[in-house]
Amino acid sequence: MATTPSVTTVLLVRHGRTASTGKILPGRAPGLHLSATGQREASVAAERIAALSKSPAALYVSPLERTRETARPIAAALGLRPRLTKGLLECDFGDWTGRTLSSLRRLPEWRAVQNSPSTFRFPNGESFTEMQLRMWTTLEKIVLAHPNEMVVVVSHADPIKAAVTYAQGVPLDLFQRTVISTCSVSALAFTGSTPIVLSVNSTSSLQELTPS
Repeated sequence: MATTPSVTTVLLVRHGRTASTGKILPGRAPGLHLSATGQREASVAAERIAALSKSPAALYVSPLERTRETARPIAAALGLRPRLTKGLLECDFGDWTGRTLSSLRRLPEWRAVQNSPSTFRFPNGESFTEMQLRMWTTLEKIVLAHPNEMVVVVSHADPIKAAVTYAQGVPLDLFQRTVISTCSVSALAFTGSTPIVLSVNSTSSLQELTPS
């Protein structure tokens, strides 16, 4: 007798806006909190997720302050305890941590970051390839723990972008062509074989996740 394959849906939520979003490469530096706008974004994201017909069974969160603060209203709306998970951390930008984006764009290495990221390692930090492998491996472990369930994962733009493009089969050198906005939701379905991308960078209703 044929069996129905297990499908786990993962909602990837980028953290809300901070005072330095779009200005500085914060990386893993501590002490960066959501702005008032980011707090409002997080509350809206929580409302959108809570309105889904299928309630998420777990909430996994990068340990940085801005992701924990984004997860707080989601946890309250769903009645879940956030599970801090290091594998969901932002890319380690090494010596570039805390530098302004305007100064980094003037560096000759910036071209590699944008056009051939698979070749680039941040000075004394992580490579994009390592980040993508870390993020995807972490998601696979989460999925194994939640067969046929929906889970929420709160992380950062680059790790989410790397996961979404990997699921689509997009080469890492093209992953910068995808935008992941603050408090956007991108949804992946893990079927045990080929992952399916349900939505990318959604900032409005999540009704597209409801079966037609």
